[in-house]
Amino acid sequence: MKLTATERLTLIRNKHRPTVNNYIPLIFNRFIELHGDRHYGDDAAIMGGIATFYSMPVTVLAQVKGRDIEENKRSNFAMPHPEGYRKALRLAKQAEKFGRPVVCLVDTPGAFCGIEAEERGQGEAIARNLMEFMTLKTPIISIILGEGGSGGALALAVCDELAVLENALYSVISPRGFASILWKDPTREKEAAELMKITAEDLIGFGVAEKIIPEPAGGAHNDCQLMADNISEYLFEAVKRLCAVDSETLLRKRYEKFRKIGMFTE
Repeated sequence: MKLTATERLTLIRNKHRPTVNNYIPLIFNRFIELHGDRHYGDDAAIMGGIATFYSMPVTVLAQVKGRDIEENKRSNFAMPHPEGYRKALRLAKQAEKFGRPVVCLVDTPGAFCGIEAEERGQGEAIARNLMEFMTLKTPIISIILGEGGSGGALALAVCDELAVLENALYSVISPRGFASILWKDPTREKEAAELMKITAEDLIGFGVAEKIIPEPAGGAHNDCQLMADNISEYLFEAVKRLCAVDSETLLRKRYEKFRKIGMFTE
């Protein structure tokens, strides 16, 4: 039985839903976290580092949702500052230099929109990631784990393949933000979620995503190990396939992937 967008919104906000802190140790070996953007500082909302995946070195970039209130406070409730995106770009460039595939784990309600983030260039940081990731000469695979909100998610989702967990949502704006702008009433976020067409099936239908990763009945929090195995199975196949493609073809197909999204008239 397929769940509605509203039901999925409730599921992905379940406090027991696995986060990158659960998945990374189960999927990757010898993960070494790297810190800082070399401009301002470190941002705990984005974790980045080097790991091995089936003996292959990869770079992992992950948005961090806390498992309790203290972790959420440290990671700013998974809402990155510009230094987080700049750290992600620094590590992605490093991956390109050494020929490592990039794996992005996306789970954010959106980028932090506070005054200090704007003062440090939030919009520029996101825009630069979009531009630079589009031309990165190494495979990029992004997986939406729960919430994929707005440019805060897209900054780590310019990729060769986008996979979505079965109950995850991916949208141009959060349902609450949509309701706030359209109806001036953020309490109508569940109604907005149904209108926005942001479920995994919608994303496949629109050509935004390439793969749905199944979840156990009741949601990912019911079997974290099974979810990690499902993600690993997809990643193994995707990394092997994309690493066999030459960089010129990889960039051309990445460009075509994003050019075909959407509809317009003249």
